[in-house]
Amino acid sequence: MPQGAGAVEDSILRRIVALAIDALDAPIGFISFAAAGRQLVRVQIGISGPLRTADALLPAELIGQPDPIVITDTQAPDWRGLIPAADLLDARFAVILPIGAPGEADAGTLCVLDTAPRAEPDARKMRMLAGFAALAGAERWPAPSATPVTRPALHAGQLDTVFREAKVGIVHRALDGHLLMANDHYRMLVGRTQTELEILPAQIHVHPDDLARNEGKYRQHVESGTPFRIELRYIRPDASVIWCEVNLSFVRDDSGAIRSVVSIVQDITRRRHAELALRESREHHRHSVELNPQIQWTARPDGSIEEVGPLWTSLTGGSVEQARGDGWVEALHVEDVVPTVRAWQEAIRLRRPVDIEYRLRCGDSYRWMRARAAPRCDEQGEIIRWYGTLEDIHDRKAAQQTLTESEERLRLAVQAARLGVWDYDTITGERRWSEELLEMLGLPSDAEPTMAAAMAIVHPDDRQKFQSVVASASGGLLPAGFEIALRIRRGHDGAQRWLKSTGWKTVSGSGHLSRLIVTFQDVTEERDAEERIRWAATHDPLTNLPNRLALQEELESATERAKGTDEQIGLMLFDVDNLKRINDTLGHDAGDALLRVFARRLAAVAPAGATIGRLGGDEFAIVMPAIRGAGDIDRCAAMLLESLRAPFAFNGRTLDCAASIGASIFPEHGYNPTELLKSADLALYAAKTAGRGRTRIFHPEMRTDLQRQFSMINLAKDALANARIEAFYQPKIDLNSHRLVGFEALLRWQDPQGGIHMPADIRAAFDDPDLSIEITDRMLGQVTGDLRRWIDQGHDPVSIAVNTSANDFRYDNFAERVLASLEQCGLPAALLEIEVTETVFLGRGAQFVDRALRMLSAAGIRIALDDFGTGYASLSHLKQYPVDVLKIDRSFISNLENSPDDAAIADAVIDLGRNLGIVIVAEGVETKAQADHLRDRGCAVGQGFLFGHPATADEIFPRWRDGFYRG
Repeated sequence: MPQGAGAVEDSILRRIVALAIDALDAPIGFISFAAAGRQLVRVQIGISGPLRTADALLPAELIGQPDPIVITDTQAPDWRGLIPAADLLDARFAVILPIGAPGEADAGTLCVLDTAPRAEPDARKMRMLAGFAALAGAERWPAPSATPVTRPALHAGQLDTVFREAKVGIVHRALDGHLLMANDHYRMLVGRTQTELEILPAQIHVHPDDLARNEGKYRQHVESGTPFRIELRYIRPDASVIWCEVNLSFVRDDSGAIRSVVSIVQDITRRRHAELALRESREHHRHSVELNPQIQWTARPDGSIEEVGPLWTSLTGGSVEQARGDGWVEALHVEDVVPTVRAWQEAIRLRRPVDIEYRLRCGDSYRWMRARAAPRCDEQGEIIRWYGTLEDIHDRKAAQQTLTESEERLRLAVQAARLGVWDYDTITGERRWSEELLEMLGLPSDAEPTMAAAMAIVHPDDRQKFQSVVASASGGLLPAGFEIALRIRRGHDGAQRWLKSTGWKTVSGSGHLSRLIVTFQDVTEERDAEERIRWAATHDPLTNLPNRLALQEELESATERAKGTDEQIGLMLFDVDNLKRINDTLGHDAGDALLRVFARRLAAVAPAGATIGRLGGDEFAIVMPAIRGAGDIDRCAAMLLESLRAPFAFNGRTLDCAASIGASIFPEHGYNPTELLKSADLALYAAKTAGRGRTRIFHPEMRTDLQRQFSMINLAKDALANARIEAFYQPKIDLNSHRLVGFEALLRWQDPQGGIHMPADIRAAFDDPDLSIEITDRMLGQVTGDLRRWIDQGHDPVSIAVNTSANDFRYDNFAERVLASLEQCGLPAALLEIEVTETVFLGRGAQFVDRALRMLSAAGIRIALDDFGTGYASLSHLKQYPVDVLKIDRSFISNLENSPDDAAIADAVIDLGRNLGIVIVAEGVETKAQADHLRDRGCAVGQGFLFGHPATADEIFPRWRDGFYRG
């Protein structure tokens, strides 16, 4: 056997026994190994005396059995005949497990005992015990013999069970510190993951103040290989500190060389704090005793006084000699002589401590004293001497009297405040319930104040709490003051009420509980208010749905449950269409009604098991656990959109209820709630960009698209902020007279280096409602400003066409904005032309288009319909709206000479305009042949590169100073 091996083995075996009894929370355990035909106990815990043979502790029939044996009660009929009362150390419960294969020379037994019967351990605990037994077999050293005995291998599954399910931390490291194994409990103790433990040095966990002591002890023991125990502090990643007991053992190979280190780590923070509190308590007690003016005395075994401290004389005025023997009785109050002497003689007869109060003559008056004494006995139990103290408690008695009077005043105050009172005298066993308490409990005035009556009205879910308080009170374990809250069901009507109880206790001179007073107050309304506050913290008050906080918690719980499984979770975000418009036009009452209808419809058609919530504003969400993939999302979204699509009535108006949907899936699109929400939000943005009322499921390209769109929007914002949005002008020519008849204002913007860019480079800005409106206003301001400047410079004014978008009509104020811009510059309305496309008639705010266009037309502003023929329902638009100009799209002009179809369409539009009295403008005219064809067919006006490229205001008028085009 290698040097120190026996000590190492016994140390490890003792820890195995400790782990085994800790797993079952039992007090007794031992390990025995077979030798010379009998099993000898190797280590034992909870068993006094020397080590002995196992059959001295267990019946022989239970030793060497091939399978574990569980005895839940040795006095049960099945076991009573087999196990004599004296066996099993008078234990009532036993678990006996074999170590090694039966019949081997080194086979053994692991046994866990308890003095009370218990239920059979569950499968997890039995696996742990089997692992401990296997670990004990792997750690035992073979008995000396000529032929070496092979140590049985510890099965990987058994070792894994021990490591994984042990209630202590176990860590195995090589001598160089490399991590070999760490169980879950150890990782929980130090707050580190397996990867962190493999990377970080072991010393990083140790508190700096304990590091030198730990390393010194390690160096001291590593040379000899002897195990050691140390208590030190661990620092966790969150900066919290825990105290741990570390039992460290060195593992040798068959040659006896140390190869690794096994540490068993147990959290002793509570114990250390308790020890600190105990030391403080002891120190406090020592100082209290030293400063306490008590009289110390001793007596012979028969009770006659031997010695009395000198304070006797200063307190009583009598001599110490007068107190010796039975002389002290002469100083007792006459009423206290008989009970005091009887109590003292009873204590002497029973050889037990005494604690009694009596009145003692002190000069001319009597004072209350407390006498306490306890015997010191020899090994045979015979009394050697009595040791006692005499304490002046007169002031305390007076205080108790004052307290009694105070309690009476309290009783009257409580009665006036209509508090229910439960008064329990533990000495007499009498219980009294006040009339207010009986009324509060809904009991008749003659109800017996019994525990059964009280238990009957306590809510079933709170009865265990109530029983615990009663048991603590009976055992004297309650603090001087305590407070609990519980529910009752009133006796006469069954109504549930919340009661808050506040209790006080008084103790006798001997320290025993003498009285318990509990007041009860009905706090139902306060509890209801608290519950409403808690509900409000996690719910949206408008829709009564869970709010963002609650939904995020549900999403986090769902993803945590799904981790490590194949479960997929769907997250759908909803953006309610038109909420802002409804709020702005119809008021927030209408918007709130829309949100409530939306929430009800969402709840009505949401899948079973889904959680619905309102994230805020116009955003809602659904968390759907256990989906099968994107197909489930698409089907659910289709049903939801179909249900939401139906309009609803509000104050005589019909409002739409529609939404856009963005979705993501766990774990494909995110492994935590934050990532899932970001992915769903990107998908929602894509859905809204695609045209509202649509569903998009996240895919990675959305991030790139969004970044590109954000870049465009930022460029547009920068251009607006730095006045780099500029109007370029392209001339419109009368194809017959070649005279200049107007310009179209085209948007251009400059980058910081002065480069000129087309609108397409910031096209995403035109999808942003507010940014689009700001760009239109900036163009209107520039156009009206340039017109004013040209007039002031003496040029003949011509009309200028300004392009608009559907966003300009989202709010019912577009016409007012245009007219205000003209009025600010003092310009006639005839100088401005507003170009709209057919998307204006179909987009959001379409209901405001008719009023705006008619108001502009009435003021004298011409309305042009741009890109005619490329949209929908063009003829109905010509009939419905005041259109003065039709612009043939450049797609029909560019191939006019070679495409009969394009020529036919252009001719048809020209004929339509002539018949309706509408001016026709051909866009994209680039050749003289195109201009001649259009002129010959009756087209009045042409626009395109043939007549001039767009140019700035300063560049364009010098070219057209005389107002003619000469091609």
